[in-house]
Amino acid sequence: MVYTGRFAPSPTGPLHFGSLLAAVASYLDARAHQGRWLLRIEDLDPPREAEGATDNIVRTLEQFGLHWDGEVIRQSDRHAIYNDILLQLTSNGAAYRCSCSRQQIHKRSNSSLYDRYCRRHPPTAKTRCAIRIRCDRDYPFDDLIQGYQQFSDQPEDFVIFRRDRFFAYQLAVTIDDEAQQISHIVRGSDLLDSTPKQIHLQQQLGYRQPVYAHIPVATNKRGQKLSKQTLAPALDEHKALQLIIRALDFLGQQPVAELTDGTIEECLSWATAHWDIAAIPKQTGIILEES
Repeated sequence: MVYTGRFAPSPTGPLHFGSLLAAVASYLDARAHQGRWLLRIEDLDPPREAEGATDNIVRTLEQFGLHWDGEVIRQSDRHAIYNDILLQLTSNGAAYRCSCSRQQIHKRSNSSLYDRYCRRHPPTAKTRCAIRIRCDRDYPFDDLIQGYQQFSDQPEDFVIFRRDRFFAYQLAVTIDDEAQQISHIVRGSDLLDSTPKQIHLQQQLGYRQPVYAHIPVATNKRGQKLSKQTLAPALDEHKALQLIIRALDFLGQQPVAELTDGTIEECLSWATAHWDIAAIPKQTGIILEES
């Protein structure tokens, strides 16, 4: 199998240090295996997207020396493909329509976990619905960083098409990883619980299962994951070398002091030659807000 990795940001704002960690880790793992590294823009949710964010992401990666292979894929260009596979899953009974709101689910079960109500009580044809995939088993997996993962003996029928008429993240990501022949997925540990869902869809669709590696999540001093929602500052392109070295340190790669006097290209070349995924810690790390 040819190694193919990817970085798949959502254009909800500029990249921040948490984004950089995922980009650097996935880039270096691909390059250390003489593999391909692809860029995919996951623009599935227009209401959450920030104007100009895609161009900003592309420019930032270039200025940080993280050059991808091939063309940039945008999920907004792939709706027809998602729809065809959604029809396949509903036609063969693997997925079903669901009209339940979060409030209704919680009222019935006092839980956010879906109780499969619409499996037993199908909504009428005119009712506006989401589509859920049937999921009757858990999918444990071995993670290269976090180790063996098993989540629940009561898996949930999860949404693959939303009531607001947008394709769900789990469906689109699974389809695109197969289409791009992604062999290794290196991403943040905040997505660990998405992995069994994606494995389930892979099983339903006859796809290969990639190798997974979930890096620790960077947090601010309040313990919140760095994100647009927690107001993580945008990457300063004038401090690209400094920030890449800082990312290498966070990822347990022990960057040598001499890198501070070199170029971004020299830094990434050193990091590729010395890349050790086994050195990445499991736990989250604290990042001061002002950094």
